[in-house]
Amino acid sequence: MRNWPLTGLRVTTPRLELRLPSLNDLDQLADRAAEGVHDQGTMPFIVPWSDAEPQERARRTIQYHFSLWGAWTPAEWTCAFAVVFEGEVVGTQAIAATDFAVTREVTSGSWLGRRFHGRGIGTEMRAAVLHLAFEGLGARCATSGAFADNHASLAVSRKFGYADDGVQIHNRQGEPVTTLRLRLAREDWAGGLGVKIHGLEPCLPLFGAASTSPDR
Repeated sequence: MRNWPLTGLRVTTPRLELRLPSLNDLDQLADRAAEGVHDQGTMPFIVPWSDAEPQERARRTIQYHFSLWGAWTPAEWTCAFAVVFEGEVVGTQAIAATDFAVTREVTSGSWLGRRFHGRGIGTEMRAAVLHLAFEGLGARCATSGAFADNHASLAVSRKFGYADDGVQIHNRQGEPVTTLRLRLAREDWAGGLGVKIHGLEPCLPLFGAASTSPDR
């Protein structure tokens, strides 16, 4: 789309393609949500959207992505990609920023269909958006966070060299839980091996990232 160039943005890794989801991609992503994204009895999300019946999880997934598109501005955006593995949408990986033109800081979040856990996909899709942030957009820093008992998410962050950045207490379904905040500076990023970005140039104004930025 000429007036929404984000539809042409792709980030590829040796096994994955990340793209802004089409309607068909959203349908597949909703199916993954309906199938389940984490073990029963656990809740890795601050907003417990997955604590619902399968069909409701599917609808919430689609509505959430629609809301992100409608709310996008260069001053505040969330770019939530569909993650495609072997021709199938398996989850979503997002990066987000507020006042990126000034802060040059992004944060990330993701989920992966439960039946695709344990294959290294989560690590590879994080590598993709870190490459987009640092190499494509000229970010100075990337942040992340996870509940202290979300060992899988924290392990992914540690692999990339994120440093501790404090703690925060959240309300998780009526109980206090500790969130560990993490931060990765550009100078500590090792680079995205085998990651390629396609179609970024026309999207840069929507990210608040000018192509003439000295950080790119």
